[in-house]
Amino acid sequence: MFSESFLTELADRNDIVDVVSEYVSLGKRSGANYFGLCPFHNEKTPSFSVSPEKQIYYCFGCGKGGGVINFMMEIEQLSYPEAIERLAKRAGIPVPEQENDAQSRRRARLYEVNKAAALYFHEQLNTPGGAGAREYINKRQISRKMATSFGLGYAPDSYSAFEQAMLAQGYTSSELASADLIRPGSKGGTYATFRNRLMFPVIDVRGNVTGFSGRIIGDGEPKYLNTKDTPVFSKGRLLFGLNLARKSKRDYIILVEGNVDVVSLHQAGFDSAVASLGTSLTKEQAQLISRYKKEVVLAYDNDGAGLKASQRAIDILEKLDVKVKVLRWEGAKDPDEYIKTRGGDAFQNLIDRSESQIDYRLMNIKKKYDLTVPEQKVDFLHEATKLIATFPGSVERQVYAVRVAEQAGIMADAVSKEVEQQRKRLLSGARREAERNSRPVNTAQPQERSLRYENLPSATAEEGVIRLLYLEPSLYQEAEASLTRDDFTSETLGHIYSILLERIRANRPVNTTVLSEALTGPEMNLLVSILNKPENLSNAKNTLKDYIKTMKDQQELSQITPDLRSLADQLKNSGKGYRS
Repeated sequence: MFSESFLTELADRNDIVDVVSEYVSLGKRSGANYFGLCPFHNEKTPSFSVSPEKQIYYCFGCGKGGGVINFMMEIEQLSYPEAIERLAKRAGIPVPEQENDAQSRRRARLYEVNKAAALYFHEQLNTPGGAGAREYINKRQISRKMATSFGLGYAPDSYSAFEQAMLAQGYTSSELASADLIRPGSKGGTYATFRNRLMFPVIDVRGNVTGFSGRIIGDGEPKYLNTKDTPVFSKGRLLFGLNLARKSKRDYIILVEGNVDVVSLHQAGFDSAVASLGTSLTKEQAQLISRYKKEVVLAYDNDGAGLKASQRAIDILEKLDVKVKVLRWEGAKDPDEYIKTRGGDAFQNLIDRSESQIDYRLMNIKKKYDLTVPEQKVDFLHEATKLIATFPGSVERQVYAVRVAEQAGIMADAVSKEVEQQRKRLLSGARREAERNSRPVNTAQPQERSLRYENLPSATAEEGVIRLLYLEPSLYQEAEASLTRDDFTSETLGHIYSILLERIRANRPVNTTVLSEALTGPEMNLLVSILNKPENLSNAKNTLKDYIKTMKDQQELSQITPDLRSLADQLKNSGKGYRS
């Protein structure tokens, strides 16, 4: 537990607008709040609000919300103590000692065991058993310096050697299993997860070894094997090489498919290369990139899977206002091979001449159709103009409308007119979506399905009680005299009410910072959604009485209704005075 004085200072020194702005581009104020695109789900219309007055954030689209600590936990996927530590470091204040932090200690231990494993694998690379891995490294022309920089290693072709070495260092089999470094055997016992593989440690931006990616030496499946999800590793949230690439002086990230591509590019001087661990780019990985660079050069393999992955990456990155370019090359299957055969200067020339994502997407659309066939020409124009209509600048739309018209061999005015009609339809839809998002009070049920209200009229009043207590703590005596936790039809709302009441009664502060530890993520989301609904405080005491009356009336109604149903059943069974 952290002291409330420390948490208050932490919040005071980390203004939520400043912290959020490091991750989200916040536009001009709309009323009392700032708005931007939500970092937690894909959207085109800003529905993510930040309140400098209340020091909270809330997304009207996905329902996530909280204070500055919740935001740091969510955006960086940190535990509560880790988020505290990150914010304290940002503000330049020391973190006091905290007891009973089992989760944080467990994560720290997993980082420790992964680091020890990385050192073990690196040492094995230079043993007689590592000859095959060294031969592969030499074949791929990876220098010793690069092998050391990336911490490359070798996992011995043994079921037990790794575990025995780690046990000798004081780690337990349970810890090794938690890090997915060993796995249970089908007939009992355990075996090493990685065997006879060239090992690539996956290191996060804080320098922690989170897990591994291992390439088989020789034949075998799978070719690449990644650590399974653990409390410190999730391949969809990490990028191989980002710990080094984020320090690059280049203005862009080069996104490739393979780990060896990353190492080769760094060796050739392209030190901003990263890879997405064998998966298509995820939203979380794109958000990670956008924190460090605002331009990405896609250098995926020149095959069908690479083209598909490029299109997916473009769709995700453009939603984050990241500029995207796409490399095209011939005579090589991947960047590593291209650099080996053509050299670094040729690769730099590729980057300088890389296509914008617009050119790339229009070209891919054109490839789908035979423009000598009238019907296919119409389909091409429909799909192309629909894409151009999404471009924000009128000049940009006009330029590409002319280009598409030239490709199709028709008048430019006709294409431009179709683009603007498509644009109007898109804007109309966006306005309707914005109107829905700007009226969260109309959405009475919580976003989280597990928190659904059974008695909506009562729950709405219960929300009002919580909102008034949060905004006007002096009302707690009136609430306490009339309500207990059992009066709440929603168990979650009753829980939040009891926490607020307990803190106010003890003259302790009530804000999202100090409540972050007491409430779960969904509970905090719900509380912030309640606080974002309007409330007139000019006659707060009477408003509270009205809310309490509604709750009591609903209690009476819920008791009467079963009696009426029982009476109806009796009448029906007797055949008197009731017909179904």
